Amino acid sequence: MSDTRSGRATDRVVGAAADENDEAVASWAELADDVAGHVDDFLTALDAVASGGAGAQAVALLLLEVSQVHFVGAQLGAAVDVIPRDNTEPAIAEDPDLDAMRQGLAEQLHAVDDYVEVFDPYGDGAPVGYRLSDDLADIAEDLVHGMRHYRAGRSDEALWWWQFSYLSHWGNHSGAALRALQAVVAHARLDTTPEPHPDEADEPSS
Repeated sequence: MSDTRSGRATDRVVGAAADENDEAVASWAELADDVAGHVDDFLTALDAVASGGAGAQAVALLLLEVSQVHFVGAQLGAAVDVIPRDNTEPAIAEDPDLDAMRQGLAEQLHAVDDYVEVFDPYGDGAPVGYRLSDDLADIAEDLVHGMRHYRAGRSDEALWWWQFSYLSHWGNHSGAALRALQAVVAHARLDTTPEPHPDEADEPSS
């Protein structure tokens, strides 16, 4: 009797754990779908800007897309650690070369490409020079790597990579790029020469 009860209890525990694991896998899959959608939008925007297709709307488009992908990264950063089934990353072919995109971004953003940023606001380092084109291309490289796992049907592996690389690399670049882009828009809107008051315009100069 005791062995039977013990066996049934064990089965219930194992079954409950399996159910929780299935729920977690389903939840990760949904999150991976959401992240992948934002990644696709971000990469499409970069292609449009790098090719010159975004025209005068390049900075505005980047401000929107970088803010969206940075928000998704923040969600991953705030989430519990994603633990893939395997202990090692599955082998994939070499990631695509994004140097052409990087160069295209540099050409299209040449007027605002260089800016200054503090790498670690809690560190002792001095402000250093950054380039928006480098930030955006670096973000794209990390996101593309995860997307390749996602498209291969490995949602948990994709999420692990996006989460890890957000915390260790691309999150810093997206945060810095977002601040720079916001500054560009703010300066464009606010740094205007005030028009003279009508009464002042009529006064003769001395």
